[in-house]
Amino acid sequence: MRNYEIMYIIRPTLESEAIKEVVAYFNEILTSNNANVLEFKEWGLRDLAYEIEKHKKGYYVWLKVEADVPAVNEFNRLIRINESVIRYIIVKEGE
Repeated sequence: MRNYEIMYIIRPTLESEAIKEVVAYFNEILTSNNANVLEFKEWGLRDLAYEIEKHKKGYYVWLKVEADVPAVNEFNRLIRINESVIRYIIVKEGE
C-alpha cells in the first residue's frame, strides 16, 4: 500500500446536504476498496485561483489515504465522471 494525497473541489451551487452526500460517497469508494483514510479535512467554500465552468468559488476537500493501486484507479474513474466535482488531483506521496 502507498500513501496518496487527494484533493477535489465540489461545485459551490450544491446544497450543504448534497455536498455531504458527495463527500460520503467518495470516502465510501475508498474504504470499500480496502483503503485507509489517514487524514480528512473539509476546507469548505473558498475562492478559486481562476474561474472554472463559470464558478469563482468551490468547496474543497483534502484527504490523505493509504491505498493500493486498484482502489486509487477506481476512485479516479468514478470522480472523473461525477458532475458534482469540478476539479481533482491525486498525488502519490513523495512525488
